[in-house]
Amino acid sequence: MEDGKLKVKANGAALLPFILFVLVYLATGLILNARGVEMAFYQVAAPVCILPAIVLAFIMFEGTIDDKFNSFVRGCGDENIIIMCLIYILAGAFATVSKTSGGVDSVVNFALSMIPVQYITAGIFLISCFISLSTGTSVGTISAVGPIAVGVAQKGNLSLALVIGALVGGAMFGDNLSVISDTTIAATRTQNVEMKDKFRANIKIALPAAIITFVIFLFVGKPTGEVVLDDLSYSFVLIIPYLFVLISALAGMNVFLVLASGIVLSGVIGIATGGLTMMTFAQNIFDGFSGMFEIFLLSMLTGGLSYMVSQNGGIEWLVQKIRSFAKDVKSAEVSIALLTLVTDAATANNTVAIIIDGPVAKEISKDFKVDPRRSASLLDAFSCVMQGIIPYGAQILIAAGLTKELGAAAVSPVEIIPFLWYQGLLALFALASIFIRFADPKDKWDFEKDMPQVQ
Repeated sequence: MEDGKLKVKANGAALLPFILFVLVYLATGLILNARGVEMAFYQVAAPVCILPAIVLAFIMFEGTIDDKFNSFVRGCGDENIIIMCLIYILAGAFATVSKTSGGVDSVVNFALSMIPVQYITAGIFLISCFISLSTGTSVGTISAVGPIAVGVAQKGNLSLALVIGALVGGAMFGDNLSVISDTTIAATRTQNVEMKDKFRANIKIALPAAIITFVIFLFVGKPTGEVVLDDLSYSFVLIIPYLFVLISALAGMNVFLVLASGIVLSGVIGIATGGLTMMTFAQNIFDGFSGMFEIFLLSMLTGGLSYMVSQNGGIEWLVQKIRSFAKDVKSAEVSIALLTLVTDAATANNTVAIIIDGPVAKEISKDFKVDPRRSASLLDAFSCVMQGIIPYGAQILIAAGLTKELGAAAVSPVEIIPFLWYQGLLALFALASIFIRFADPKDKWDFEKDMPQVQ
């Protein structure tokens, strides 16, 4: 968020607004949780929690009100923030239209029909991987596949915690990798890299972890009772929009064109198959926009606050402290990983963690010549690791809640944690990539032009 032309003086006190934001977020969740409120960390929206931090920034930073307001608005209107917000709403529209037309149900039923029942736990993991990769939402994946997973566990006399662990692990796989996930959008825009390039760097870490997890579930997730699945009707044509978005984004097509085309394609197919009408198509586009309002607003407010903090030396102070620890690329990447883990543990929101840590990671990237594709990959991977294991995160809370709602023996979030093998393996491979360097992009990064070197 820094201009890059005027070097600001390091000032640790300038970080107080960000610290206040995290403390308000954390304290609100802890207090509500102590009172027995369900989904305690998500009862007060993040944009509301950041308001005290913005007020503090206006009070403590020097300058006139007009000057401070101009700085705040300049940060809100930063090019990367606006691009990020526009991608959010298009991704929301695509996900909503595709789901309403029946795409998610078709993907789930298609996958279930292809998987032998003796490997159903591994199948739940695989289905969750594909759904989350296609839709970009771990919470949405858990909500869609969760009832099936609980039913399968009951019918097959399987450990419910084991099956839920497979479900959550698969959901975090796509949350980390999907080109339309809000974490991917935030990570790529804050580091100024292409989605396809971040995907290529990330897949080298996530895929080995997913493969090993899948193999483990093949052996330990076999049902001991008979599993009879209900009607598994599906329409392959409804799966096409997801495949189109995934393939075209990875092929390098402009992300706005990818998502706009995906929305139109989903609408045309939905109308042709009877899942949508012209009216409901239009309504679902707006519903998708509305569903992204919270993260849209939070990104803008955080962008404004981040710019003010940066202009007053907060980011520079934090980077200097990290610089005193980091001596090379490896230790700099470890710093990014640790910063992301701590921030996500405090906020219980991986997108928020990336938005907060993104500007710092970008400065670390410049100082220590960390490839921005790597910093984006590390931000996303480690935020998803922490988000996927904290028992007060939305993903595990919703998954555990489903067991109670669907009449099964209730499983607590803590009981699920020992079965979150994918998240553990993802952390292991991400750390290994720092010291062994097997996930580095093949081409070098031009730090002066802030783009890959032209061969």
